[in-house]
Amino acid sequence: MKHRSRDSAQISGKIIPRYEARLRKHILQVPPVIRECSGIVIFGRRIKSVAFTTDLCIVRNMDADAVLAVYPFTPQPVIIQALLLAADIPVFAGVGGGLTQGKRVCTLAGYAELQGAAGVVMNAPTGNDVLRQVSHLVDIPTIITIVNDRTDFRARAEAGADIFNVAAGVDTPELVRKIRRELPEFPLIATGGPTEESILETIRAGANAISWTPPPTASLSKESMAAYREDKQHP
Repeated sequence: MKHRSRDSAQISGKIIPRYEARLRKHILQVPPVIRECSGIVIFGRRIKSVAFTTDLCIVRNMDADAVLAVYPFTPQPVIIQALLLAADIPVFAGVGGGLTQGKRVCTLAGYAELQGAAGVVMNAPTGNDVLRQVSHLVDIPTIITIVNDRTDFRARAEAGADIFNVAAGVDTPELVRKIRRELPEFPLIATGGPTEESILETIRAGANAISWTPPPTASLSKESMAAYREDKQHP
């Protein structure tokens, strides 16, 4: 028999019903402060939290709005396909731009769109000519990663970038501010850092959505195994 739970929360004066089941209750939750950003509406869906992961177990057991599926290897269609098959939320698929360049990036981007990706993500070294080709090829958002303030932001936008993925480590809030001064209304996803304070600083700097790195399954399994060894219930 299923053990259901129904309750509600009041946010901004609105009653929001909530449904949970016993087996699906144990999920990863994004930091609540992320809900304070404006979000980016993509095909009618507002996205505020983007999980930076390619772990299928994490993708299926979290409450983030979307997945940022970028990894440090040459992109492979079978990986994109597996992520899109498993995910029940939008996936922004990495299609290269670092080691992988030129026509291969375009081919991967076209494949990702046809498989159902909500957007394609290119690495910072991607040339504007490739960015332009991908933008003309696909009918989903083209996302380019921005890692420092030496980037010509306006040239990136004019080459066809629809969204910037800002990832500058501890310098991310300041880089977001600099982009905002030049492109006040351009859509920005940005890394929020490890604390609620750092996330809030990035939001106040002008980020529309926050990329969040969930803990690895190894650390989560470690907690469970430690509890089981002491004959305790699942944490």
